[in-house]
Amino acid sequence: MAEQADAATTNVALSKVARDERLRKQSGIGRLLSRPELGALAGTVLVFVFFAITAGGTGMFAADGILNWSTVSAQLMVIAIGAALLMIGGEFDLSVGSMIGFAGMMIAIPTMFFGVPIWASVIFAFAGAMAIGFVNGLIVVRTHLPSFIVTLASLFILRGMTIALSIYFTNRTIVGGVREMSEGTFVGWLFGGTVGGPFFVWLAEIGIIASTNSGQPVVRGIPMVIVWALVLAVIAHIVLMRTRVGNWIFASGGDANAARNVGVPVNAVKIGLFMVTAFCATVYAACQVFEFGSAAADRGLLKEFEAIIAAVIGGCLLTGGYGSVIGACLGALIFGVVQMGILFTGVPNDWFRVFLGVMLLIAVLFNNVIRRRVTGER
Repeated sequence: MAEQADAATTNVALSKVARDERLRKQSGIGRLLSRPELGALAGTVLVFVFFAITAGGTGMFAADGILNWSTVSAQLMVIAIGAALLMIGGEFDLSVGSMIGFAGMMIAIPTMFFGVPIWASVIFAFAGAMAIGFVNGLIVVRTHLPSFIVTLASLFILRGMTIALSIYFTNRTIVGGVREMSEGTFVGWLFGGTVGGPFFVWLAEIGIIASTNSGQPVVRGIPMVIVWALVLAVIAHIVLMRTRVGNWIFASGGDANAARNVGVPVNAVKIGLFMVTAFCATVYAACQVFEFGSAAADRGLLKEFEAIIAAVIGGCLLTGGYGSVIGACLGALIFGVVQMGILFTGVPNDWFRVFLGVMLLIAVLFNNVIRRRVTGER
């Protein structure tokens, strides 16, 4: 009995030492450096400082300038959130850009040429896009083919179908008139409206923001795409960091076989994440359709790569199992600030692609260092 008591005491002591050792390793600077969004946060600060110096007097940080780059950032943020979750889950979706164009046509064509109510067309677009996401995920988990290849095929299929069906039904690749059909409707406001109009009128009256010659504030409200981006970011962050589903996502991307062995429904998680990316792409498409009042077959071109770049800049590893929704949002913010900042500074827009490539390379190198630190590799 005495020997058993001594052994139990020893085990408790060892467990306390091990627990203390884990806490020690994760504390202080080491824990900070292991945060996936650290690089994106540092990049965001540097970008803002740079443009505050080079474009501070050009109106970039006036109310209307802030609205411009915030809107561009929010548009990318919507699809970057879905891309980040899927990458953390260990997969890619290259069909996001084509999905944007396809979902936009699923909203416009039924309403403009078949008399379907606009709200029903929006529901149809979300249902159709998520069904395609389900099929993509199902093919990936059933065939074990790389998601890169499966969704690359979907990219071409969707883009081709968007162009072919739009020409077949409408004899054109741009379908307009959606704004007129959506005026006064809830879905028109939900995706193409603004919030906070009276607040900005008040700010103009007291002189905090500028007014136009007609007396209207230069900013008449916050576009709904910004609201969508913030709401999706909050929900995705809570799900990823505070729920069991979030643990399943990390586990599925880190080691799918080990996750299955402990009861994680890996296949369901991955299929669900493909549906989430399709949902986010449809939100992006709907916001653009109601903003511009039209759908275009070529809309969303190359957006899949921009979403992945934002996620990588935000700390998502290409190997899966590690990343952050907040980091992806910061990556999208960097994207928007730089894209609009280059215009404000008068630098040729060609340099934006150069910057994007450099940022991607730096992010991949930084994330590789973080991955080695987290996994203990040398």
